[in-house]
Amino acid sequence: MSLIKSISGIRGTIGGVEGQGLTPIDVVKFASAFATFLKQNCGKKRITMVVGRDARVSGEMVDSLVVGTLLGMGVDVIETGLSTTPTVEMTVISQHADGGIIITASHNPKHWNALKLLNAKGEFIDADEGNTVLAIADSGKVDFAEVDDLGTLTHLEGSIDDHISKVLALPLVDTKAIADAHFRIAVDAVNSTGGIAIPRLLKALGVEDVVELNCQPTGLFAHNPEPLPENLTEISKVVKENGCNLGVVVDPDVDRLALVCEDGAMFGEEYTLVSVADYVLSNTPGNTVSNMSSTRALRDITEKYGKSYSASAVGEVNVLTIMKATAA
Repeated sequence: MSLIKSISGIRGTIGGVEGQGLTPIDVVKFASAFATFLKQNCGKKRITMVVGRDARVSGEMVDSLVVGTLLGMGVDVIETGLSTTPTVEMTVISQHADGGIIITASHNPKHWNALKLLNAKGEFIDADEGNTVLAIADSGKVDFAEVDDLGTLTHLEGSIDDHISKVLALPLVDTKAIADAHFRIAVDAVNSTGGIAIPRLLKALGVEDVVELNCQPTGLFAHNPEPLPENLTEISKVVKENGCNLGVVVDPDVDRLALVCEDGAMFGEEYTLVSVADYVLSNTPGNTVSNMSSTRALRDITEKYGKSYSASAVGEVNVLTIMKATAA
């Protein structure tokens, strides 16, 4: 059994002994500590939080614990249900919430789950804030609400559709060009929430011919959920056999993307980063940031357009911090 407390949140294997795995007691402990932190940070007694999850088997159980704990802390909860990490991040912003919790272990196998912690800007909390949350959890000093001050629960429908509408509104997204190309695209969503979001997004973009693979959000991952080439042999075969122009693969919470070429070969996450940056910078030149484990080709592309590239430590919040500092 494992329980890992890091910049990415609280991650662990389901079951076992308290403090050694992600048990129900641990879920309550860290959810209540985070609610306490947000109240202190916002200077408000009454706060609102967004909660969403991927489709992994333990998700409903952990979600119930998180929502119940927050209500018990006097927090008003906006529940998105099955969602994606980027969607929950954006929902925090659109709902003017004080923070959020995404219940997902990202690309980890089915026996893992995690609490990803978001601030009011829909961003992951930083290392110092995370350490404060952990200190609150270790202290056990949380103040649950009395019966007249319990939180309220709102079930929010359509957050994924709202996210898609924001994608369509981006000036560099050319839906006419996509529709005119008459693409056939295969999608492998590893039986999680990408099966809800990605086919719907593609069809909204104008792709009428979508071949769905592992798109039922059962949480029973059809293969290792990390989108690495060795785990993507099935979609490679499907792309070739169905004459697809492209294959799209996401991890369980849809914050990792892999693309498959028309011949079944992997395009590669590094090339995806560089090709997208080339398109964006050719239209709107600006600085870029990626973490230190990324290809140096992004630097070359950025400098081609007369702008500056910066490298950050691994971790979304570290990338974000330097993006802000360099106006990337």
